[in-house]
Amino acid sequence: MNLIQKSLFDGRIISVALEEHRLPDGRTATFEMVRHPGGAAALPVLQDGRVILIRQFRPAAGGMVWEIPAGRLEPDEDPADCIRRELEEEIGYRPDTVEPLCSMLSAIGFCDERVYLYVARDLVPVPRALEADEFIEPVPMHMDTALRMLEAGEIVDAKTQLALLLADRRR
Repeated sequence: MNLIQKSLFDGRIISVALEEHRLPDGRTATFEMVRHPGGAAALPVLQDGRVILIRQFRPAAGGMVWEIPAGRLEPDEDPADCIRRELEEEIGYRPDTVEPLCSMLSAIGFCDERVYLYVARDLVPVPRALEADEFIEPVPMHMDTALRMLEAGEIVDAKTQLALLLADRRR
């Protein structure tokens, strides 16, 4: 239970606060908390069975990383609608089918971001619409290639790792 909050920062994507919470034994403790509206991500699957990963510039990771397309939820936005929008913007495909895989908490020790994971199928080409600060290269590949990249440590993004592993179990 959140008892006291001292806002430290309110930004476009996150807010940061010191929060005092009651512990299970009745004591209270102060926690540094990052609040995030959540997001949605999907593993896009082409008609021929190949998946699309993206190479995206991520300053926090020190450069380009392999990921699945993802985006931040707008207020009151359904996660499935969010990922449909993001797939069009980032890779230029509109999915006719989005199948839920799971939801995950990305950094549970200090952040409340929940990411909803999907598999996107029945992809229809549409124009891409990247944001001004996005550098994204869509790369179609066989699922086995993506899994080898994961095992080799080339894919370090947690949502992408989990989506690949769960989608592979469903194959």
